[in-house]
Amino acid sequence: MTTLPAWWDEAADGPMNMAADEALAAAALERGSLAVRLYDWTASTLSLGAFQPLAEARAGVHGLPIVRRPSGGGAIVHGSDLTYAAALPRSHAWGGSAQSLYDALHTALVETLVHRGIPARLHGTEEGPGDATALLCFDRRAPGDVVVPRPGGQAAAKIMGSAQRRLGTTVLQHGSLLLRSNADVAPQVRHPGLADLYDVAARWQTRELVESWLGRVAAALGCRLEFQPLPFGHGREEQLARGALRFADPTWTARR
Repeated sequence: MTTLPAWWDEAADGPMNMAADEALAAAALERGSLAVRLYDWTASTLSLGAFQPLAEARAGVHGLPIVRRPSGGGAIVHGSDLTYAAALPRSHAWGGSAQSLYDALHTALVETLVHRGIPARLHGTEEGPGDATALLCFDRRAPGDVVVPRPGGQAAAKIMGSAQRRLGTTVLQHGSLLLRSNADVAPQVRHPGLADLYDVAARWQTRELVESWLGRVAAALGCRLEFQPLPFGHGREEQLARGALRFADPTWTARR
């Protein structure tokens, strides 16, 4: 049986994380299949969408390191989330349209949360986009975002969003599952996570949640999930070093 390779990396800073995600895309292209990377951040960091103005980010969130992602979408405050990158060749069954990969990963997460007693669902097209111009991803809504009810009948809270970029023959998708509110930012740019909204989620082990989630993704592909170290052969160490320097370059960050 084929495998869905997943790499659980140690925490890194923004430039190194983005460089590793590009390395993931290269590995997925070499394998000809979906590959997933899960990771954390050494410090709370704002990742900026590829097309967002830097000045807007500096005005909206003060004092955090900023890295510009190669993918689009809205800015995300990392540090209290689980961040993932997924990559596959454009020739893959889920690579033909942007929505295919979104729906595959998000539907599997919804099924995992529902199985654990949380009534998660996908945001529907008829519900509207929210503020599509908002700086932060979690202030926006797009079809297929994962949302959950808030206690007291308030509007549903978004707890996972993803953004994508087509890099030649490869698709790279970034996503963020908000586990809890981030205390490193001001209340007006803080969003509730699963553990803030549901007591049961505060007791979950993240690794177990991910194994259940990605296990469903693997099953949908007819393969099995396998956690592996990220393959750094074929000059990948040099690729990582060059990539980290590029993502740390102020010229890249300020390109918009």
